[in-house]
Amino acid sequence: MTYIIVILLVALSGLFSGLTLDLLSLDKNELERKISLGNKKAKKVYAVRKRGNLLLCTLLLGNVAVNSALAIFLGNIAPGLIAGLVATGLIVIFGEIIPQATFSKYALEVGAKTAWLVKFFIFILFPICFPIAWVLDKALGEEMATIYSKKELMKIIEEHEVHKGSEVDADEKRIVKGALSYSDKTVKQVMTPRTVIYTLGVNDILDEKRLKQIQSKGFTRIPVYKGEKDNVVGVLYTKDLISIRPGVIIEKVYRKDKLLTVSPDIKLDELLNDFVKARTHIACVKNEYDGMEGIVSLEDVIEEVFGVEIVDESDRVVDMQKMARDKNKKK
Repeated sequence: MTYIIVILLVALSGLFSGLTLDLLSLDKNELERKISLGNKKAKKVYAVRKRGNLLLCTLLLGNVAVNSALAIFLGNIAPGLIAGLVATGLIVIFGEIIPQATFSKYALEVGAKTAWLVKFFIFILFPICFPIAWVLDKALGEEMATIYSKKELMKIIEEHEVHKGSEVDADEKRIVKGALSYSDKTVKQVMTPRTVIYTLGVNDILDEKRLKQIQSKGFTRIPVYKGEKDNVVGVLYTKDLISIRPGVIIEKVYRKDKLLTVSPDIKLDELLNDFVKARTHIACVKNEYDGMEGIVSLEDVIEEVFGVEIVDESDRVVDMQKMARDKNKKK
């Protein structure tokens, strides 16, 4: 009978030890996220995990009590030194190493299946554990949520993408990383430099030669300046040229209300908000001296989010910044 009790106590020691590592390794906020997504296992575990200090006190008290009882029973079977060595060996191997290694690998599954048993232990040991847990709650406060930095989130996405059990693919990884990083970039990093911008003057006449030139460029929106090229006053939409006859002056067809002026130093998330508010897709980039540095479009922002160069059927050049650098080298 004594041996049966010893085996039962070793099993209970392993159960308490494994559950301590298993349940407390599950983040409470992560369980809440899983519950909101309909995970039934997380819901079962959360019922016992939500009060972390009470759970900790219950499992540790149960583990200490079982280990003490195990040492006492072994002392009745063998001499003191041998009983101590046997108790230590049984607790370390079967009460700590094996259960913790097993439970930690299948934390959520084991926690869900043993939640009813943990509730039983909490109920039995409640009179002793509740006062201790209450003091810990008041002294230590609420559990801190795990907050990740942008770089950590991007690293997590990378790890998920290469893991064969993950649902995240390479395209989703690229887009998520772009969405997390684009707000750290400035307009100057993505704009089309002034040296390669195609512009038109308000007094230019849209004759057949110029219309063919506009068509060959492939731009859907063209900055319009008055006097000097720094003085951009509006945007010419090439779709507005469909119904006009050759000989019309640009001043009569360009749009003044669609001009948005931004600083080269603003972040792309702020630029995106400006585009949404202004209901336009293009902005003139001007420095502190009111000199034009370039043009930035909504497409430039979207390319940073998606992590790819977007080329449509009318584009003649893929990377305008590369074109500007090459042009500068030739000079």
